[in-house]
Amino acid sequence: MSKIIKIKDIEVKIRTSKDNNDYICLTDMARLKNKEEPRFVVQKWLSAKYTIQFIGIWEQIHNPNFNRTEFGTVRNESGVPSFMLSPEKWIKSTNAIGITSKAGRYDGGTYAHKDIAFEFGTWLSPEFKMYLIKEFQRLKEDETRRLSLDWNINRVLTKLNYKIHTDAIKNHLIPDSITKYQESFIYADEADILNVAMFGKTAKQWRDENVGKEGNVRDYATIEQLLVLANMESINAEFIRMNLSQGERLRKLNETAIVQMKALVGRGVEGRMKG
Repeated sequence: MSKIIKIKDIEVKIRTSKDNNDYICLTDMARLKNKEEPRFVVQKWLSAKYTIQFIGIWEQIHNPNFNRTEFGTVRNESGVPSFMLSPEKWIKSTNAIGITSKAGRYDGGTYAHKDIAFEFGTWLSPEFKMYLIKEFQRLKEDETRRLSLDWNINRVLTKLNYKIHTDAIKNHLIPDSITKYQESFIYADEADILNVAMFGKTAKQWRDENVGKEGNVRDYATIEQLLVLANMESINAEFIRMNLSQGERLRKLNETAIVQMKALVGRGVEGRMKG
């Protein structure tokens, strides 16, 4: 899914790759110079000897499968006045990853890793580059704030539901005339039902595997995991009131966790959670 920033009345799309790198649409940026045929602007920039040297160095740093031999050939050919290099030819000949190109009227275009896109912005206009960097940073800051807010909201929601959970334990599972110290074991045991159902391990197992980390397993949970945990606490409270056995509750909670995590993050969850 593309995000859009606006620079000097030009909408520029940004895509995030699977490895969480941002790629900025050079085709959109090139409309600053040529609104009708921006691809020619990209091709002209890409054919410059300095550009080839720059993106070649970038690839050598970031791309272990970069074809250095073909890069040398392209670099040598760039000195010829008639030399022209298209994004497609560059990608195919050198196995480059810093630039991508896709045909299509609506979702097509040439994209480049932000490092390369900023360099293209310099070539287009230093002023344009400054606005590009400013808007890009604003976008990333907004994303960070939103993710932080979502995570904190779900963490608070989990804590509030935990109160419902512990009240159900107190009213239905804790017998009379035991000490507060003994009572704490029951609470911990029930909390671990949720931990095992979601994470596949108890709180102690997580601590043993993560020596040196502060906090607990839930402090390192994803937003999706926290949301499902919040739901599971309410569900377990109801299971307790229904007098279901601990083993039956664990099985049902694990099934619930799998179904809800699949809905939130897609398939491939079940094996990881049961393992």
